[in-house]
Amino acid sequence: MAQIEKNGILIREVETKNIMTKSSLPVGGYSVNPYVGCTHACKYCYASFMKRFTGHTEEWGTFLDVKNWPEIKNPKKYAGQRIVIGSVTDGYNPQEEQFGNTRKLLEQLKGSGADILICTKSDLVVRDIDLLKELGQVTVSWSINTLDEDFKDDMDKAVSIKRRLAAMKQVYDAGIRTVCFVAPVFPGITNFEAIFERVKDQCDLFWLENLNLRGGFKKTIMDYIAEKHPDLVLLYNEIYNKRNRSYFKTLEAKAEEMARKYDCPFVDNEMPYGRVPQGHPVIVDYFYHEEVRGTENTGKRNK
Repeated sequence: MAQIEKNGILIREVETKNIMTKSSLPVGGYSVNPYVGCTHACKYCYASFMKRFTGHTEEWGTFLDVKNWPEIKNPKKYAGQRIVIGSVTDGYNPQEEQFGNTRKLLEQLKGSGADILICTKSDLVVRDIDLLKELGQVTVSWSINTLDEDFKDDMDKAVSIKRRLAAMKQVYDAGIRTVCFVAPVFPGITNFEAIFERVKDQCDLFWLENLNLRGGFKKTIMDYIAEKHPDLVLLYNEIYNKRNRSYFKTLEAKAEEMARKYDCPFVDNEMPYGRVPQGHPVIVDYFYHEEVRGTENTGKRNK
């Protein structure tokens, strides 16, 4: 097992028997993570729970396992299957430029006929536009929960919002379906209406998901709010200690109102994407991830 430390990140190469994992995600039949860990080091990252299963003692965001797997020799077995790349990592973390695991994965999935969803906070995905166009049914989703670069820098080490938006436009202009995933929505901080105004002409779907504070990062976020946004302490206490959902219910109503304003379809968790009217981005109320039920992802631009 090779192991190096580079720029404060512990990097190992590890062997895995199978890169494809059956997924319980609401949008995926298979989950594929070419890496273990993620060097974006998001302070709110739900995937940090993975340390319980991987045996890592390092702080989340300071390690990355680079997976080696047997080549996918029969990609057609995944025809019609939904494959999510990056459910508990980012396949386009900065180290992908060196190791190329995600590009290798996409190469192996050529001709599969699978419905591929890529989740990222990176602009490195534009390197693979040629492959994405070959694969056909592909959707690329960027997590963008703010237009404030300072807040973004407080929360993660991923590329700037400006770079993410530029990548989204480049992929969109290439004819590949794009998603702006406003996740997580920080109460009192995330202005999803301003984000929508910025992306509405370069994305096909607009998803929202609430900030769900659980595990070790709850204290980190609550301490951050107390330090940087003391005016929001009472609101966060009401939501995350008293479990009052009224804020998010109100936000959901605002999202629906915004959809009407822009003549966009507003759909709930149970409506398949394939059934929505074409021609506009789609607002999807993904506020409570743990309650989202199965939905369709046709992989075709809604135009």
